[in-house]
Parts: sequence; C-alpha cells; structure tokens
Amino acid sequence: MTGALACLQDRLPHAVADADLVVGTSAGSVMAAAVRCRATFGELAAWQCGDPVGILGESVVLAAWDGPLPPLPRLRFGSVPLAAAALLRPHRVPPWVGATAWLPHGGGHHAAVRSLVTALHGRHHGHLSRDGTPPCWPGGRTWIAAMDYDTGQRVLFGRDDAPQAPFPDAVVASCSIPGWYQPAKIGGRRYVDGGVRCLTSLGVLNGTDVDDIYVLAPMASTEPDHPLAPHLRLERRLRQLLTRILLRQARMLAAQGKQVTILTPGPQDLAVMGANPMDLRRTQAVLETSFRTSAGALAGLGSTRRPAA
Repeated sequence: MTGALACLQDRLPHAVADADLVVGTSAGSVMAAAVRCRATFGELAAWQCGDPVGILGESVVLAAWDGPLPPLPRLRFGSVPLAAAALLRPHRVPPWVGATAWLPHGGGHHAAVRSLVTALHGRHHGHLSRDGTPPCWPGGRTWIAAMDYDTGQRVLFGRDDAPQAPFPDAVVASCSIPGWYQPAKIGGRRYVDGGVRCLTSLGVLNGTDVDDIYVLAPMASTEPDHPLAPHLRLERRLRQLLTRILLRQARMLAAQGKQVTILTPGPQDLAVMGANPMDLRRTQAVLETSFRTSAGALAGLGSTRRPAA
C-alpha cells in the first residue's frame, strides 16, 4: 500500500491528504492515519524498512519485536456472545464472521501501531493530552472500520453515528486480527479487525457524495498468478473469493455513476509477498516491488477532480 499510494499521488491533482474522504480498514487504517496526519512517503518507506526516522524511531523498535507468527493465545473462546448470535440468528451473522468467535483469545499487542499513530497524530496537532494521546481526530472525513466482537456489526469510527474513540485506539481496533491480537477495548466494548466484516469496506461509500474512488486492496488480486506450492494455491483461492466480493462492490458503485479504480498486487508482487502477509522479513522487497508495479498499473490513468481513498 505504501508503494501504491506513493505512485497514486503522482497521478492526482491534489495531495492525498486532502481527499474528501479516507476510509481505512485493517492495515489500511494505519495508512489512513498516516495520510491524514500528513506523514511523508519517505517517512512511511523508512518505517516499512525498519529505519528509525525522527519521532517514528520508537515504533520501529517496537515493530521489530513482532514475529511472522502469532504469540500463544489464551485458552478461551474469543467471543461467546458472537458465537451464540451466530448459532441462534445465523441469518444475521455471516458465517465467516461467526467463525471468528470460536478462535482463541489473541495474545498479541499492537504496541508498534499505537506508537506510530500516536506519534504522527501528536506531531500533526502539535501537542498531546495529559494521558499522552492527541486531543482529537485529524482534519477531514476519516472513517476507521472495525467490528464489534460481541455483535459482529461493523463500526466506522469517525462517522457521526459511531461511538467516540481516541484516534490511535480506533486504528488499533481496526488492526486487531481475531486469534492473533487482543481485541481493543473502547467505551466498554471489544472491537476487532474491520477486515473480518469486509475486506476494504468499499460498500460504505454507497450513497455518499464521493465521485472518484481509489481502492488499495493488498489482499485481493485482479491479476492472479498460478503458483504450484499447495499452501500458495490455497492462499490464491482465498484471494479469488475476496477479489470477487471487491469487484461486485465496485460494480454497484459504478452503477451510481462513481468512478472506481482498484489497485491490487500483481504476479510480481505476489511472488515476493508469500502466503503470510504478517511476515515482516519480506517488507522491504514487497515495498520495492510495489513502487515498480504500481507505477506501471497507473501509467494509463489520467488525473481526477475530487480524490478519495
């Protein structure tokens, strides 16, 4: 996403940070936070490669503690209320959402993500509150997608109808993969990765005033490859499913007269990404490849009037 966004910026008439609306889901919420807090692409690239830069140095050190596999989980179900809802009201809880309730309680902490977002947000606003967090959300409409872990319902932090949440807390909630990370507690409720409910939350733009939409979807692939390794073939089947859902949402928005541009990893990107997107040992190679492939994918596009990400 870092490489794709940097290349996308070259195609837009305005700064990405000035988009009418930014929607972030899962890892995309970190990118949304960086965009709204006006982090430079140089800072983002350096952070991805593990090179401490200014205020981001602490988060780089914390990120180095994260391994490619999850820490040992706690021996209890992730969400008994969600499991009960999935069994009693299956028509209201999608099966893949209900399945996350049976995962063990994650043991990971998003210390690096929280440190990164807090640092960028604090710099953007110029000061922190007494508890060490920035006092308010960054400017511009910014929606951070998470899922209520007891009901399975999507929540868009930052939208008028959503619960109040500190900005770093909302981003951590959106990134909290069930079974891997601990659910984030906000206002007495538990929240997990917004990608459980929907890969990119593209559907939330239905009926909005946004005309030109750019989607960065690293978990989909509109140009799939055909690896031979069994574990990679299984991962590609999942990508195919996610891609079909994403394209269906894009067609619905296009039917409303919206222009939707989707950027996903191509065969070259997939070759360096591997099957585990949490493997930070591949980060630099993925970033360098993305700069090349994203520029090629965007080469035929013109500019737009009202960018949204």
